[in-house]
Amino acid sequence: MTKEDIIRMALGVGMYYREIEDEFHTSYSDGICLEELQRFAALVAAHEREACAKICEETGWNQGKMYAKDIRARGQA
Repeated sequence: MTKEDIIRMALGVGMYYREIEDEFHTSYSDGICLEELQRFAALVAAHEREACAKICEETGWNQGKMYAKDIRARGQA
């Protein structure tokens, strides 16, 4: 997920975000804290990946185990 994806989704659920640059050319945000939101989004994505991987493993098939491994690897990139 990119920074822009996270901001778009946050705005889509009613969160407020606006980047501001002051007279000293210091950028900061008004509204949500982007860094905290990015960490939260990463946790949610990791939880969802693990849930999907477990479903693949429950099939008992070797291919399901391979898919589970691939899904978990997405979090390492």
